[in-house]
Amino acid sequence: MDKKDGMNYAPKGKPRPVVAEGEFTFSAAFLKHGHIYGMTNGLLEAGATLKYVYDDDQVLVDHFLKQYPQAKQAVSFEEILNDQDTKLVAAAAITSERADVGFQVMKHGKDYFTDKAPFTTLEQIETAKKLIEETKMKYMVYYSEYLHVESAVFAKQLIEEGAIGEVVQVLGLGPHRLSAPSRPQWFFEKEKYGGILCDIGSHQIYQFLIFADVNQAKVVKSQIGNFNNPQYPELDDFGDATLVSDQGSTMYFRVDWFTPDGLSTWGDGRTIILGTEGYIELRKYTDLARDQRGNNVYLANKETEKYMNVEGKVGYPFFGEFILDCINRTENAMTQHQALLAAELSVKAQLQADVIKG
Repeated sequence: MDKKDGMNYAPKGKPRPVVAEGEFTFSAAFLKHGHIYGMTNGLLEAGATLKYVYDDDQVLVDHFLKQYPQAKQAVSFEEILNDQDTKLVAAAAITSERADVGFQVMKHGKDYFTDKAPFTTLEQIETAKKLIEETKMKYMVYYSEYLHVESAVFAKQLIEEGAIGEVVQVLGLGPHRLSAPSRPQWFFEKEKYGGILCDIGSHQIYQFLIFADVNQAKVVKSQIGNFNNPQYPELDDFGDATLVSDQGSTMYFRVDWFTPDGLSTWGDGRTIILGTEGYIELRKYTDLARDQRGNNVYLANKETEKYMNVEGKVGYPFFGEFILDCINRTENAMTQHQALLAAELSVKAQLQADVIKG
């Protein structure tokens, strides 16, 4: 795993199987984004069995099979859709195509696990809601900047324990390294990638929903710009937004493609969660110029102020809970409502954004 490369950042944790070999089978398809490796790692560590892999690009399939030689190459996506053993399909298609892939999966009686962003249009979201109701299948999303970050999972545990009281505001900073030469052409076409707020903004919005326990919210203001990449006129290299929930908690987040080459990681992601009785700061991937370890947690409340590094101490509980949700038809890992709400707010933020540069 290259810590400097965000597109192919695929955390590995300790195996914590919740099922026995062969008890829960999944297949992987459409390997257009490197997040498919983080998704696959998480499912395997939780005990899932990988059966098939499919993509129309043999180079991508060969690379995947090198990592996971237990998988078999499917001759077509239909082979996965019609496979009776496969209960879940994990996919990282081109962003604008993720919805259609999911619709096919659900219509074939399988649950769907897609990379973020799960949609690029509001129409896709409405279709998904109808199909979820009709098929009773799951449409779940790999919001990795929460699901695959131990400090974020730990922060939620602190909040649930009452460490900072009621959450008032979440401040999220999500810088990323562009590494333009390694990106596919579709990444620079707005119709295909959806725009910066739709794409990496969805990570931030999902965390707002989780940390502040939000089930309804609206976008107050959003902005996008292209400050330094005129050779890619459809790229947003900067975006920010302000949201407010129906209970009054707020969020401001900024996302960008300006991680400097000298930084040890692909992005100095940070989150500050303000509560009525204290606050938490997360320095997720590095502690700038002090410690290259990620998962740094700072806590101040009425009883203490302390620093904790939780690298390797929390794990990634989502994946085991998700497998059990698929088996038991429960919603402990992620609620369907919040998975779709984060996406809907992301698309709305993108659609209503003021263009401030470019």
